[in-house]
Amino acid sequence: MDVDFDLIERYILKVVAEGRFPSISLGIVEDGVIKYLRSFGFRDVESSLPATPETSYCLGSVTKSFTAIAVMQLYEKGLLDLQDPVGKYVDLNLKAFDEEITIHNLLTHTSGIPALGYAEALIDSYYGIRDVWLPITSPDDVLTFMKDYERWVMYKPGLRWFYLNEGYVILGKVIEKVSKISYEEYVRKNILSKLGMSRSYFSIADYLNDGNKATPYIITKDGLKLTKPIFGITADGGLFSNASDLSKYVLTLINRGSLNNEVILSRESLEIMEQPHVKLPYESFTSDAYGYGLTVKENFLGYKLIGHSGSVYVYTAYMGYIPSRKLGVVLLANASSKPLSLVGAYILTYLLGEDPEKLPYVVLDRLYKKLEGTYEGYMKTVELRIRRSGDTLFLVEKDKEGETLTPLIPHKIEENYALFHILTLAGKVPVEFFIKNEKDIIMIYERYKLIKR
Repeated sequence: MDVDFDLIERYILKVVAEGRFPSISLGIVEDGVIKYLRSFGFRDVESSLPATPETSYCLGSVTKSFTAIAVMQLYEKGLLDLQDPVGKYVDLNLKAFDEEITIHNLLTHTSGIPALGYAEALIDSYYGIRDVWLPITSPDDVLTFMKDYERWVMYKPGLRWFYLNEGYVILGKVIEKVSKISYEEYVRKNILSKLGMSRSYFSIADYLNDGNKATPYIITKDGLKLTKPIFGITADGGLFSNASDLSKYVLTLINRGSLNNEVILSRESLEIMEQPHVKLPYESFTSDAYGYGLTVKENFLGYKLIGHSGSVYVYTAYMGYIPSRKLGVVLLANASSKPLSLVGAYILTYLLGEDPEKLPYVVLDRLYKKLEGTYEGYMKTVELRIRRSGDTLFLVEKDKEGETLTPLIPHKIEENYALFHILTLAGKVPVEFFIKNEKDIIMIYERYKLIKR
């Protein structure tokens, strides 16, 4: 199709402005080529330096697909088996209810161990988000941190999906044991160098020497807070890259494991990675199953969408691709705000020839913006507010003693009508909205009719 990139550019600029992102870098892959590369905003606000498609950002958990490919390469060479117990390779005899946890279990997050939270605590302590201190600096520190994991086990291996960053740290150690070189060196030699991803790296030294890196920021109510990148996260989320390099990677995945006559993985192994090995225990617009280091959406507007998101709080990332349409998108940002997976879904929807404004989350987002505000009863005898926090609307009742916030659960959404429920111990209470336009909205709550002020 003939793509109107003006529409995409206007949309991204709106996302940057409304989300208060310092910058977003975008890459689009279509029909065997990198079709589009552009960055919006500043890689460094204080110096007024614009971001470019070569600007480096941390990929966060997008790194997991690189780790999975490394494991599959070793599998193809016969150096390990996917059903091997992890304890064969690392000094941590991982078991769940006396059953061995395998490499396959770690790749699919089906170890039976719920998230232990090392990365969350590391990030929160590093950036002062919570009063916690966990100075993890290496994969060996993570293994030490995990020593008491058995009391946290919930299921036998293979029965349920629990996202486990620690599992991918262990896979990095497996790669080192089998290949006899460091994880970072293995990925560089066997993936990054072969694909010409010359500006992708793991080390703090490379970051410090990078003349085109995105400065990380925290978005606060007072504006952007300048901060520093975090290191100590490796095989589960430590790779730095850029829109240009990552687009080459997505193009390789669409090409079934090859780029410019360099084959990093066979079609058969890649398709094992892309299988929906385990269903996610929650609903998500952009994914409903997990493969090997990849999320899988079996029916995205009739197509199979594969990808992954990433976040280390001050950097966020998303890559998504549709093999059958030879179509992919990459997004990178130097702050956390609107989920880039939803931004990517919007762009992919447009590229598929559909109207992204009809996507359920876009419709809901638009509705929330309309409904926010103050509502008054007859002669202002009653006043209630509708306030949004994150992805949730709240009914706010305020008096001199303070305010009460009650979440509204969406039940029925139409163009001119919306029904929400409030959950109470006694049951469900409906909250209805009759919408003529953005300024003419009636709310019905319990005995009251209220009009938006």
